[in-house]
Amino acid sequence: MGNIRPTFIKRSAIEILKKYPNLFTDDFEHNKEALNKVAEIETKSLRNKVAGYITRYRHVLANKI
Repeated sequence: MGNIRPTFIKRSAIEILKKYPNLFTDDFEHNKEALNKVAEIETKSLRNKVAGYITRYRHVLANKI
């Protein structure tokens, strides 16, 4: 079974990816640091969830091509 994430995490991650498509990779640690630079996220756990979704999203897109 996969992870179920709230819609606001998915929506935020996709919106950030559309604004900064070349800034993120499929490396979680890199995405956490990049997210700190471009977005103001209140909590560390929320930042990690958004960065994790971005990582997974980029990884899945890379495998579909």
